Amino acid sequence: MLDSTLFARSSTTALFEDEHEALRESFRTFLDREIVPRYAQWERDGIVPREIYRLAGQAGFMGPSVPERFGGAGVDDFRFNVVIGEEVMRAGVPGFGLGLTLHNDVALPYLLEYATPEQQERWLPGCVAGDLLLAIAMTEPDAGSDLAALATRGRRVDSGWVVDGSKTFISNGVNADLVVTAVRTEAGSSRHRGVSLLVLERDMDGYSAGRNLEKIGMHAQDTAELFFDGVRVPDQNLLGEEGGGFAHLMVNLAQERLSIAVAALAGARAALSWTISYVQERQAFGQPLGAFQNSRFQLAHLATRISVAQSFLDDCVRELGRGELTAERAAMAKLWCSEVQGVAVDVGVQLHGGYGYMTEYPIARAYAEARITRIYGGANEIMQEIVARSIGL
Repeated sequence: MLDSTLFARSSTTALFEDEHEALRESFRTFLDREIVPRYAQWERDGIVPREIYRLAGQAGFMGPSVPERFGGAGVDDFRFNVVIGEEVMRAGVPGFGLGLTLHNDVALPYLLEYATPEQQERWLPGCVAGDLLLAIAMTEPDAGSDLAALATRGRRVDSGWVVDGSKTFISNGVNADLVVTAVRTEAGSSRHRGVSLLVLERDMDGYSAGRNLEKIGMHAQDTAELFFDGVRVPDQNLLGEEGGGFAHLMVNLAQERLSIAVAALAGARAALSWTISYVQERQAFGQPLGAFQNSRFQLAHLATRISVAQSFLDDCVRELGRGELTAERAAMAKLWCSEVQGVAVDVGVQLHGGYGYMTEYPIARAYAEARITRIYGGANEIMQEIVARSIGL
């Protein structure tokens, strides 16, 4: 169990209220009962069983922001999402956590914001129940952070489009039932126009998920290539404005990046806690490792970095709740928190010594898993570009 004091916030700037802490306790119980005991097997299998998301839906952890008439809690409060993101990292089950937060934090907002009433009736109840798992498909083999370079095409036909192309590195790619897909639907249009969001369904002819990609970490998270070979997508699956997909993506990327920052910083806290426990117990030269000045100073510096980052991140969460979070502030949060996580796991491995290189220790697994947070959701180099432009450079 991680030291709860390491996860505490200042009493004068507390982010959460009683209902958030009630969710935390409920979700922590769910993780301890349903996820943690099975997680090692899912890591070996390379995927979380599909029915686990139905269990999460039955417990009320899928789509908390969905209106009550569709089965959700109807609470538009990202702090509930933050609780879930923090707890999966505390429990050391990020592969499951990414699948859940990608559904709740990243893909679902597109349905809530841009889906028609008919689409919401069709999809949202299943999203809440866990019967429909969501993914979002932007990245292509030749188009990663440069979203304007999309090559997947949608050719206009009567009552819809025929889609050809492929996507890669798609989280939830194997398990997903609905995929919010960025498709270039206007040939010859400018780089930032002519992109539409089409919802592709796993049972559509010509749609297929490729192999479950082998990664250095996050082994339980299914990450796949998706292939579209003449997929017929009806007009009823257009999300938002035709040709307005790029603008839609830009609006929702801020929350996605904030979600990554939440998980990254919670991962840094977990790494710090594991390392503090280890250096207090491990003896060297007749005293605990934690008694040496090097250990004390490194961990003191790391704890300070985390605490400062937490204050900024909590401010960003509040700004999101007020509708004031800018792309630049979200980029700063993603950039800084993911870099703090990188430092935390590196320091943790070093202070664990040889044991830190053994995957039976959570710090070793966290070291491999943390590396992706500086890449996905927009590489940190892109985050720096966004921030640089905001200061006039």
